[in-house]
Amino acid sequence: MKQNVPVSTIMTKNIIKLNLSDALTKAESLFKANKIRHIPVVSEYKIVGLLSYTDLLRVSYAESVDDDTEKIDSIVFNMFTISQVMVKDIVVISSETTIKEAAEILSKNEFHALPVCDNDALVGIVTTTDLIKYLLDQYTEVL
Repeated sequence: MKQNVPVSTIMTKNIIKLNLSDALTKAESLFKANKIRHIPVVSEYKIVGLLSYTDLLRVSYAESVDDDTEKIDSIVFNMFTISQVMVKDIVVISSETTIKEAAEILSKNEFHALPVCDNDALVGIVTTTDLIKYLLDQYTEVL
């Protein structure tokens, strides 16, 4: 397996972002339309939090026992702001962080995405899915 490969080689660079002023209904639409599970939240170009699809589901779950789930989700989502639901205490890595270091961080914590920032600017995101794909590529190269 290759050593000291930077996360910049596997990170998603075309990042879907949210602003603090965006509604949770917009977040839900972005999650579904792009089939993603994590969205960085920015204020201008600086990352201020991370919203996961699980965070969003957690907010709506308590109210979703009704048959009209979409209507309830919309009402519940309008009761909260992104700032109230997102994770604010996030771990951020640089694009030069190695894939191994990123894997170690993710394996020791209970989250599945690492925003990648250079000079305080969000430049990418690395997820456990990116790491698994990289591992599979490495495994295939060995065979």
